[in-house]
Amino acid sequence: MARLLASALQLRRNPRILKLPPYLSFLCILVGVAWLFLLPLDQYSRRTYISENALLPGQVHTYFSGSDQNVFRAYKHEVAALAGKTNAQINDGLEPLLRGFGLKTARQNFTYHAAGRAYAGENLYAILQAPRGDATEAIVLVAAWENVRRELNRNGVPLALTLLRYFKRWSLWSKDIILLLTPDSIAGPQAWVDAYHDAHDPSRVAGLPLKSGLLQGALAIDYAQEGRFESLHVVYDGVNGQLPNLDLINSVVHIAQGQMGIGVALQEMWRHSNRYGDRLRTMLRGMVRQGLGLASGPHSAFIPYHVDAVTLRPFGQGWQDEMALGRVVEGAFRSLNNLLEHLHQSFFFYLLMQRERFVSIGTYLPSAMLVAANFTIMAIALWVKSGQPGDAGDDDKAPPPPADEDPLPTVERKLFRPLAAVALIHAVSVVPLYLFNHAPESALAPLFALFALLSAASRPSSPTSSPAPPPPAPSSPSRPSSSASSSPSPSSSSAPPSPPSPPSTSPSP
Repeated sequence: MARLLASALQLRRNPRILKLPPYLSFLCILVGVAWLFLLPLDQYSRRTYISENALLPGQVHTYFSGSDQNVFRAYKHEVAALAGKTNAQINDGLEPLLRGFGLKTARQNFTYHAAGRAYAGENLYAILQAPRGDATEAIVLVAAWENVRRELNRNGVPLALTLLRYFKRWSLWSKDIILLLTPDSIAGPQAWVDAYHDAHDPSRVAGLPLKSGLLQGALAIDYAQEGRFESLHVVYDGVNGQLPNLDLINSVVHIAQGQMGIGVALQEMWRHSNRYGDRLRTMLRGMVRQGLGLASGPHSAFIPYHVDAVTLRPFGQGWQDEMALGRVVEGAFRSLNNLLEHLHQSFFFYLLMQRERFVSIGTYLPSAMLVAANFTIMAIALWVKSGQPGDAGDDDKAPPPPADEDPLPTVERKLFRPLAAVALIHAVSVVPLYLFNHAPESALAPLFALFALLSAASRPSSPTSSPAPPPPAPSSPSRPSSSASSSPSPSSSSAPPSPPSPPSTSPSP
């Protein structure tokens, strides 16, 4: 053990050790990126499955069809007549329809200020009380008047009204159903969810006069295109990279594809061949959206409150109609209605690369840890190097030091200047933070470019080490006189005096 410690100490003091961190850091990055590109293979990914047995997706027969299509067309004419009117006028036209179902309705005003703009509106919602429940749990059906692309949700709003009228006829619900109609897909749902959980600012967002129980899940309908559709796009990305429980996505996919025969797409991959290239693109798109942390639909406002939610968006030209989408929503609501507790068994951290294939956090996290480890390695190496005088350890041609001398002498680190610089940089960062939060939307891109250029210009170059001071000369036993030191003779400056010869010890003859 003593030999091992001695060997480790000698290895730590070896100057060549400081040459390894750059290569070791590069190796960590290389292995981490290679690990990431291996994830789409079958050997590293898994097929999706349902962890919560109580969901029972696709196990019930759906009845949303027939005469309900005529009701949908009638509501579609009502919605088309309200197009182009103000938010208050739209709610004035939709609220009598909800009250005609025998439901309680309420409104909520909100005003947000962001990027130099004011986002104001009025939410309208209604609550269908469960015949077999006690108002302790609820499911939310969201239909925004405009989607994230600011298109009129001309088919989504009528479909939501038709579904609520259809749900009213059934007595099997054990959870309340809330229909939420918002003027937009971002600010409106956010204001409503904040007020539902009493986390809103009363000066900007009004409270909710009508509430139900704990929210178990939410589904948003984004059906802005005209005519029939081909497949269903499931949008699941939340704010700040948060994701819903994987069981909810798997249930929707199982109901749509397995029971209804509707194709399902993820991450705007409209044509997916289930090969390596398409899997990799789907996974990378999901990683980019999680990294950006932007809201991708009305469902994004629910996920921070641990309410699993997704948005269903039809696309393509096919033979599926609004009744098919309604049956998917009905099947999903029937599955959520079966829950006895909140979704918790499946994954909350995952990367989907196809509708039936994913990788969990235990598989992709080592890749991120390896990429992050290179920063730690280089930080430790720079810290050790900062305690060496001059270019210690960088000159291979220097003669080796004596055996009794430390090969890596350390010097006192002056930490006041770097700590002061770090504190100053953090203090100055308040300026861009204030500007980005209060600048108008048109000035955000120029400001970002300006601060990026300033950051690149202020980046310090690699520090050049000053030469080490020469070692002090050994003191001589005899001190030279002042006259000799002021005017040395040529002979004394050419060579040191020879030592005196020892006395002879041989006997005289």
